[in-house]
Amino acid sequence: MKNTLLLLLFFPFSLIAQEIVFNLDTDTSSVQSTYDTDLLPAAFFAKNRQALRDFMPKNSVAILFSNPVRNRSNDVDYEYHQDPNFYYLTGLREPHAVVVIYKEDQEFKNNLKTNEILFLQKKDKRDELWTGKRLGVEGAVLNLGLSTAMGNEKFLSFENDYESFDKLLVFEIIEDVKNTNEKGDLYGLLQSFKLSTQNSTNIDTRNLKQIMASLRQIKSDEEIALLRKAVNMTCEAQIELMKALKPDMTEYQSEAIVEYVFKKNGAEYPGFPSILGGGENSCIIHYNSNRKQLVGKDMLVSDIGAEYHGYTADVTRTIPVDGHFSKEEKIIYNIVLKAQQAGIDSCKVGNKFWTPHDAATKIITNELLKLGVIEKYFHVQRYFMHGTSHYLGLDVHDPGLHGTLQPGNVITVEPGIYIPEGSDCDPKWWNIGIRIEDDILITVNGPENLSAKAPRNIEEIEALMKEKSQFED
Repeated sequence: MKNTLLLLLFFPFSLIAQEIVFNLDTDTSSVQSTYDTDLLPAAFFAKNRQALRDFMPKNSVAILFSNPVRNRSNDVDYEYHQDPNFYYLTGLREPHAVVVIYKEDQEFKNNLKTNEILFLQKKDKRDELWTGKRLGVEGAVLNLGLSTAMGNEKFLSFENDYESFDKLLVFEIIEDVKNTNEKGDLYGLLQSFKLSTQNSTNIDTRNLKQIMASLRQIKSDEEIALLRKAVNMTCEAQIELMKALKPDMTEYQSEAIVEYVFKKNGAEYPGFPSILGGGENSCIIHYNSNRKQLVGKDMLVSDIGAEYHGYTADVTRTIPVDGHFSKEEKIIYNIVLKAQQAGIDSCKVGNKFWTPHDAATKIITNELLKLGVIEKYFHVQRYFMHGTSHYLGLDVHDPGLHGTLQPGNVITVEPGIYIPEGSDCDPKWWNIGIRIEDDILITVNGPENLSAKAPRNIEEIEALMKEKSQFED
């Protein structure tokens, strides 16, 4: 008897979810084991859709569109990445799609009764030969658990009477979407929706954003499991970089090391452009050119994060290129480390989201005053100019309500001190840029540092840098 195995995987170029059909006379377990076995289940996304309905007002409908395909140059597109809110509710990683979620069951023609419809690309053998397998309508129902799915071209004429709803919940409509001239592409979906709602007075672009932030700021056990894997990959990369880093290496070689470790351990992407800033570049918060040659006296800020099945880590370590912190570097580093630990200790249920920032800022301010780097309290903003925390999840800066800390929140704690050349202080502090960042899970038993595996203390870092690296030859 032949078995049919429906299997989801990620196409390596477009990261589009695919349906592979195997007709086998033998046990399929060996085939299944050759692909990812820890993808989020359909029940996870169904639970999220129901949670959205629970928050939606009566007689309302929410409509979300997939991310557009973005062009890199000429006929080459960027690798596709789904809109995180769309993915959180559907599990679909394909473009040119729209999901409609109703508060209450709706009845349509042909005896269709449903509270959700996913409109997506149909299967097309010619296109799939070039861009990878598609789920198709049947695959979406079978593998994603949507109660109703249709070809995306049907959205253009679907019998939705948007005026009959009290609230039409949407995000701001994307305007700069390319017209591919294909029926059912994202451009056509958006234009059809705009035309159908041009006179509507019930459109709400605020409520959906708040609801999704409320849902996504609390991570489920399944999400935490994926975050742990992403964080562990990132810590492995930081550790390998500490072992491999030597004078005369370039920033891009250090970037190559960490991103190799990401890929080797199964990450699909870096969660954001890797920041490897040495010397003067350590004082640029979001530096990512990564072209400088490193010299022995440089400090290297390594702010990196592996993305695994959509979830990204964000871990920063600051490393002396020659393997040893100077006297001045030790002083500034230990101030940041002390401030960070105070911030982590403040990551307790019931504390305000900004409590870790306040705790870290207080220490940095007082210590810089003692050193004479600043003369007044508010001068701290010259050298510590960003927030200490952000939520972490499907986005590196995940949405959240920034209220009180709750169990299931995952946030960063990342204070820093950046003293660029020419600053109004003793030149011995110039070009010292330090940032230390860890990913913290809020629990009822206190904060859990998910990224504690990567050393933070000066002695541990210097000792690790003496060890042999797999890249040493």
